[in-house]
Amino acid sequence: MHSAFADGRPWRSSRAAAILTALAAMMLHATAAAAHNVTEGDAGYIQEIWGVNIIPFMYLGAKHMVTGYDHILFLLGVVFFLYKMKDVGIYVSLFALGHSTTMLLGVWFGWGINAYVIDAIIGLSVVYKALDNLGAYQRWFGFQPDTKVATLIFGFFHGTGLATKILDYDIAPDGLLPNLLAFNVGVELGQIMALAVILIVMGYWRRSPAFLRQAYTANVVMMSLGFILMGYQITGFFVA
Repeated sequence: MHSAFADGRPWRSSRAAAILTALAAMMLHATAAAAHNVTEGDAGYIQEIWGVNIIPFMYLGAKHMVTGYDHILFLLGVVFFLYKMKDVGIYVSLFALGHSTTMLLGVWFGWGINAYVIDAIIGLSVVYKALDNLGAYQRWFGFQPDTKVATLIFGFFHGTGLATKILDYDIAPDGLLPNLLAFNVGVELGQIMALAVILIVMGYWRRSPAFLRQAYTANVVMMSLGFILMGYQITGFFVA
């Protein structure tokens, strides 16, 4: 998958400004709450329940995805220049495979990584994808990295980030596997809902004659937001 523009012309559209302002607001809210954070109410619920609780864990998984702005930014970057639903399905499935694998295995086997480190890598995934959309790797290095492999690998990191957070709350071992599977199903349902909104918005946006000009700056802003998340997490690592 290659960048859909090459001239790098800046945008001068109020529509693009509104979209980018909304993205910036989302990311600033995310950094204030910390990526992959589990709210105090949800954390307390996780710690108190015992046994199999399919529906509650599905709800918690869906809630995590639709409020996980780092996930949504990466997902937006992945589908930004995908026009065929077949391609969207392939890339989103790869992301889901990576995300699900490390989330389930990470919690089951107790694989924990420093939350600041893993969330900084997740911020890097947003930067990477934005640069990919800008065609930076072809200009800088003369080749195009395998976008499918990159999507899968960063999916592993996104799932590890969630597993790291869940491990902090010591889920009861009774019913752990069914609850984790239910949580993962909820995450995928939330991803489908988020993806549907993204595709609807992108569908309208792509009809604009100025889309390619606006897309350049949209990806520059996306890259900047990824750097903001990285900086927030790296700072947290050193001051915590």
